[in-house]
Amino acid sequence: MEFQIGQRWIGKNHKPFIIAEMSGNHNHSLERALEIVDAAAKAGVHALKIQTYTADTMTLDIHEREFFIEDSNSIWKGNSLYNLYQQAYTPWEWHKPIFDRAASLGLLAFSTPFDETSVDFLETLNVPAYKIASFENTDIQLIRKVASTGKPLIVSTGMASIAELDESVRAAREFGCKDLVLLKCTSTYPATPQNTNINTIPHLKELFECEVGISDHTMGIGVAVAAVALGATVVEKHFTLKRADGGVDSTFSLEPNEMTSLVVETKRAWQSLGRVTYGATESEKESLKLRRSLYISENLKVGDILTTENVRAVRPGLGLPTKYLDELLGRAVKKDVSKGTPLSWEVI
Repeated sequence: MEFQIGQRWIGKNHKPFIIAEMSGNHNHSLERALEIVDAAAKAGVHALKIQTYTADTMTLDIHEREFFIEDSNSIWKGNSLYNLYQQAYTPWEWHKPIFDRAASLGLLAFSTPFDETSVDFLETLNVPAYKIASFENTDIQLIRKVASTGKPLIVSTGMASIAELDESVRAAREFGCKDLVLLKCTSTYPATPQNTNINTIPHLKELFECEVGISDHTMGIGVAVAAVALGATVVEKHFTLKRADGGVDSTFSLEPNEMTSLVVETKRAWQSLGRVTYGATESEKESLKLRRSLYISENLKVGDILTTENVRAVRPGLGLPTKYLDELLGRAVKKDVSKGTPLSWEVI
């Protein structure tokens, strides 16, 4: 199932593919957007992602009823959907300078399109992959459009039932998508670890026979690291220069030092998976001599009887294994033995 996005391999035999999501954290400054790209590269991520839409491609210019956010638990309470997307969108004329800066720093750069015109625009920039957001994962027409490009497709699975995901995956594959990643996602902002359910990750892989990962909206890096231990090969986290600077997604975004830790710790989690193994590994063989074993703990003469006073289980491990202690007690030594001699069958 492994495949490449650009020069980066995605799969269990490769370190986790880390995506820094800029989203609206540029706060309507191209200079800040480019600083975010620089910081992402310095943190060691593999890809920088943005989002491609306008307020008009997302919703209607209405500021009441269901078009107004009144949920007291939402970080966007008090905004209309239209105004929120106006604040958050990345101007299309910024895409090329952002992508060019990323490329100059060795980063892959791509985007989440939210309608078919966005896909057409992104194709002119020759993006190496596409992302489908959770709220669009049932938009079959959009999925077909993206799949028809033949490029790798990453889909967040927030809110989707198995039946809905099956429809979306079938649509993607029928329209040309060969390289697919499904990201476990909880569509709350921020999300809590208790509501993240990352045990779904290996189940997703088994059900849909594709690469899997996580789009993580929790605070910190613990959930993402745990996801890698469960088989995630792709990790996406929102990224900002400084949460205190504000922005539509800042409250659940990582800062540069945190993103650096994410890159380091997810790689360590991946490295630690290894294979099922028992017994001493090659690197442990030297440590075997530090096990406990049986040693003579008093000077003995020929014919002396072994007791718990003159035989002890101590480190290092050059004597007989301690499991033989009961069998040896009460037996006589056949030669003089000095204190500190590893006990062997030859002295009995």
